Amino acid sequence: MAAICVFCASSRTLDQRWLDLAAETGAELARRGHTLVSGGGCVGMMGALADGARAAGGRTLGVIPQALVDLEVADLASDELLVTDSMATRKTVMIDKSDAFLTLPGGLGTLDELFEVWTTATLALHTKPMVLIDTDGFYRPLLDWLGTLGDQHFLKPAGLNLLTVANSIPTALDALESHLT
Repeated sequence: MAAICVFCASSRTLDQRWLDLAAETGAELARRGHTLVSGGGCVGMMGALADGARAAGGRTLGVIPQALVDLEVADLASDELLVTDSMATRKTVMIDKSDAFLTLPGGLGTLDELFEVWTTATLALHTKPMVLIDTDGFYRPLLDWLGTLGDQHFLKPAGLNLLTVANSIPTALDALESHLT
């Protein structure tokens, strides 16, 4: 099947509901036969995501910069762990190794990854599908603001339409899979 890159939080102090969402996402990717591509961390949602995928028999590929390996947050249980020299190289490798992108709740790092992938898609540097999971309206304020960018002609409607928004894991994966076939 496909290599699905998942962007999400790596904070150690998250509510259990976000960790559960990540673990279920990893498990569902595995059940559907996909390889998980992640940021290669073993903490927060990122760790729960990879653990969920492996617990369901899935394959995991982590991509992590050496600086984070040095902080001892690398997912050493990954089936494959690629160590890069920088965060920028990490994103490039994750994009190159993935067939599609899924974004879960997260902070600045997650948004950075989402916007990198989305921006490169608007420039036609790739045609890989992108889905944002908007659990409990987590991203609603951001999505509303992004809509104003289109209204003001800072972002073309075609650019906005490149990102699919889903409210559940099954819906998100169905959307990704429909674009991959």
